Amino acid sequence: MGRLIKVFEHERLTTSPNERGECLNVSELEKLWEFNDKNGHKYFTGIRNGIKFKNYVGVIQVGTLTLEILPKADSIQKPLPDDYDKWRKALLRMLAICKLIKVESVSEANLDKRFHSLLDLYFDLFLDEVAAILKRGLIKKYRNKESNTLALKGRIHFGKHIQRNLIHQERFYNTHQVYDYENLANQILLRALSILPQVSCSIEISQRVKKLKLDFPEITEIQVTKSHFDKLKENRKSVMYAEALKIAKMIILNYSPDIKHGQENMLALLFDMNKLWEEYIYKMIERSKPENLEVNPQEIRKFWESKTIRPDIIITRTDTQPNQTFVIDTKWKLVDYDEPSDDDLKQMYAYNMYWDAEKSVLIYPEIETVKESFGTFYKGRTGDNKCKLGFVSVLDSEGKLDLNIGNTILRKLEIQNC
Repeated sequence: MGRLIKVFEHERLTTSPNERGECLNVSELEKLWEFNDKNGHKYFTGIRNGIKFKNYVGVIQVGTLTLEILPKADSIQKPLPDDYDKWRKALLRMLAICKLIKVESVSEANLDKRFHSLLDLYFDLFLDEVAAILKRGLIKKYRNKESNTLALKGRIHFGKHIQRNLIHQERFYNTHQVYDYENLANQILLRALSILPQVSCSIEISQRVKKLKLDFPEITEIQVTKSHFDKLKENRKSVMYAEALKIAKMIILNYSPDIKHGQENMLALLFDMNKLWEEYIYKMIERSKPENLEVNPQEIRKFWESKTIRPDIIITRTDTQPNQTFVIDTKWKLVDYDEPSDDDLKQMYAYNMYWDAEKSVLIYPEIETVKESFGTFYKGRTGDNKCKLGFVSVLDSEGKLDLNIGNTILRKLEIQNC
């Protein structure tokens, strides 16, 4: 089955055992350093004999080791096993709401019983999608094929025909159309299937891959790159491929095969927690808003020369004349609620001015219950020009992802008669 280590963002992991007895071996650490170098050191920081994780969450598979990096928005210094499980389920639910994984796959009972890691959940979902496609039938397409045949088909290539058939005059070198399974969408699915046994430690996953590959027709396996995904065009026939291709893209483009003898194959599926938090907040506000509010993500306006500004969420009240505008910006970090940073306040001031908003709120994850109030900018627009720090609990009283967070945030805006 392999080893599974769960860590929180910003934790350290080294070749020396931590208080839970968990550590990396030298080859795993070298592979992680190599991966981080190739990605501009954005995922974690290299430290002496180890790494320190940043704000990226998700899963990394290195050989037989699985690292789950989980979000954390509380002040617990020495987490218990239950704390890791609680935040793992919260992350999974957040990914589902942001449509980064299918909602029906995110049953807590399913997760506990079937999946060694979050990565196995993605693999299992991919295999389910491929099985469904095979059951309905893979797409066939017309393509041009060059071949040397005994009968003339399509268009003859005179140069190659003379070169190849000077002696065998009974043959014809030609280009003709064939209607078969040899197309890019099927080749991508096949390539992803071939990667899974190299990175998954699950015997069940490997067995499912073998069975599905037996059901595949003979298709040329190609080395897939990002450019191949750019060439894909969705049509009526390929709609059923959408979810499988989305996961295949994550698997193929994040796969790092062993390039030196003795090192480990690697696959990483990581998400920027800042972006995930922003998207989650937007989805929950959109779900909770009354009819007289419009919610729009990331409107862009020119700021200076070629520079632009872009708040996370703009809320417009449409039943007033003129319409009222409110700005929300999200920050996934723990802060001192008594002293907001100057940079954050200056950013919100600019948003208020450019969107003519009377109120703006900076949304942070909550670490304790605090009393909030709007502060006033001294100069700027006519009328109210206010901003406050808003703290929202990520988890509810039962330790699950708070699905009422949208209503909580709308209340913090203190919109009158709404």
